[in-house]
Amino acid sequence: MRFVPLRRVLLGALAASVFAPMMVQAQAPATVTPIKFVLDWKLQGIHAWYYLAMDKGYFAQEKIDLTIDQGDGSANAVTKVMAGTYQASFGDVNAIVQAAATRPDQAPVMVYMLYNTAPYAIMTKASSNIRTVKDLQGKTIGSPAGGAAYKMFSVLAEKNGIDPSKVTWTNMAPNLQEQMLLRDQVQASAVFTVTSYMNLVAQNVDPDKDIRWINYSENGIDLYGNGVLVSRQLVKDKPQVVAGLVRAINKGVRDAIDNPDAAIEALAKREPLINKDLEKRRLMYALKNVVLTPEAMKNGVGDVNDERFSRSIDQLAKAFELTAKPAAKDVFDRSFLPPLAERQFSVK
Repeated sequence: MRFVPLRRVLLGALAASVFAPMMVQAQAPATVTPIKFVLDWKLQGIHAWYYLAMDKGYFAQEKIDLTIDQGDGSANAVTKVMAGTYQASFGDVNAIVQAAATRPDQAPVMVYMLYNTAPYAIMTKASSNIRTVKDLQGKTIGSPAGGAAYKMFSVLAEKNGIDPSKVTWTNMAPNLQEQMLLRDQVQASAVFTVTSYMNLVAQNVDPDKDIRWINYSENGIDLYGNGVLVSRQLVKDKPQVVAGLVRAINKGVRDAIDNPDAAIEALAKREPLINKDLEKRRLMYALKNVVLTPEAMKNGVGDVNDERFSRSIDQLAKAFELTAKPAAKDVFDRSFLPPLAERQFSVK
C-alpha cells in the first residue's frame, strides 16, 4: 500500500477548494436576455440590416435572444413598447416626443437614430406647375387622415410664408396616394418618401423623372425620423443589454452598406415573396437619402445634432399643440452608442 504524505493531501484539498468555484464560474453560460422587437411596417429592404445582424450572430454575441415581429406603423411601434408588449422597436422619434409630453415616465427612449432626416415630402407630377411650397396654395393635396406629413404641413406652410387654409385636403387610404395622384384626382400628395418612391417604381413610374419631390427637410423642417427605441424599464434594469443591442444593430447597418445583396438575401429568408431587386433599390434609396446625410457622416449614424433636435421638438410642439414640451435628453440618449469611428459609413 502506497502512502501519500499528509502535507500533499492538504495542499491538494486547498487547491481544489480555491479553483473549483472558478472553474464552475468559467464554465457557466452567461445569461441570455430575450428581447421582443417590433418593426414599423411589413418586411422591406429598410429592415434588412436587422436580419443580416441576426444571421451573422451579432445579437447572440451580445447574449441577446432577439425576436423580430412585423409592424403596422412607426407611431404604433412606439405605443407597443409603452404598453409593454415589446421591449424595443424601430419607430418614430417624433411619436416619442408626443408621448413624452403627456406620459414622460412611460415614453420609451430613442438610443440609435437611423433616419437622420424624416422622409416627409409633397410629391407631384413633374409636368405640374407645382415647383415650390408656395405653389401649393389653391391646390388639392391628398393624405391619410393621420399622416405625419399632413400633420406637419402647418409648420411647413408657416416656414414658407403660405396660408394653410388656402390648401384643400382630400383624405385617402395610404395605398391609394400614388394612384390618385397619377390619375389626377389630386394635384399633389403628402407622403413618406421611402414608401412612395418604391410604390411608384412598382407601378412602372420613374420617380426621378416623372415625379417632383418637395422635401420637408429642404424647406425648413428639422425633424428626425425612425430609429431604435427601447423601454425605460430596459434602460433602468439592463443598460448593458441596451448597449449590446445597439452594437449589434450598428454592425448590421455597416454590413448592409458594405454588401446590400447579402442584406437582401437575409431579408428574403424571412419573406421569400419579396421582389429582391425592388427591395434592394428601397434599401439604397433610404441609405442615400435619409440615413447617410452630411450630418450623419459627420456625427456618425445613430446620433443627433442637439441644437437641431431641440428645434425639431419646438416644431412638433407647435404642430401638435403639445401641452408640455419634453427636453431633448428625455427623448434621446446617446450614451449607448458605439464609438464614432464605428458609426461613420459611406455607400460604396
